[in-house]
Amino acid sequence: MELPTPLHEGRLIKRYKRFLADVDLGGTVVTAHCPNPGAMTGLKDPGLRVWLSRSPDPKRKLPYTLELVETEGGLVGIHTGRPNAIVAEAIAAGLIPELAGYESLRREVKYGVNSRIDMLLESPGRVACYVEVKNVHLVRPDGPTPGAHEFPDSVTARGAKHLDELANMVAEGHRAVMMFCIQRMDGDRLAVARDIDPKYGAAFDRARAAGVEILAWECAVTLERITLNRPVAVLG
Repeated sequence: MELPTPLHEGRLIKRYKRFLADVDLGGTVVTAHCPNPGAMTGLKDPGLRVWLSRSPDPKRKLPYTLELVETEGGLVGIHTGRPNAIVAEAIAAGLIPELAGYESLRREVKYGVNSRIDMLLESPGRVACYVEVKNVHLVRPDGPTPGAHEFPDSVTARGAKHLDELANMVAEGHRAVMMFCIQRMDGDRLAVARDIDPKYGAAFDRARAAGVEILAWECAVTLERITLNRPVAVLG
């Protein structure tokens, strides 16, 4: 997935009220939209090098959007609106073997209880495949699984609900896949952050036991694009 160009480099002053970030763009301070409702642990420290996109829409109250943060491990994509496009592009290219060969991909299809599935893959003669995508950007060097990518980075009742609904799809005879899209390049496995959200951990276990397929892919992140790069192991 191509990122908006050009990106504007700056230094993070502070991230606050969940969706706001003040950034120093070489002497000019701007308030940018921070498209990430999570805790952003390790990615919101003042002084971090960041990159912003700028919307040409004159009606936008905040024309700048926080896209990338640089850590010791490299660039990290924090925009939670990007993973669906990243994964859809990879599916269309046949990059993900488990999700290859479907004739159609529909986005935001209603299912479950007042929910929409991120992607519904369909082909004549094959059972439908429901794919939910989650953005991953947490790594805790001193966490329970040091150096592993982790999800979630904050309590997510909505995420637990999605896992239970995917399990229901399997019970109805469909395929269901939870895809973790890791927008960073400095790990080799994915772990569930059970200490952050025990209820999500329990829902993850229920879903996996019910037959929900779990996939995790690390991305290649540059200033120009973010693309799925390689699968990583998912810890139990």
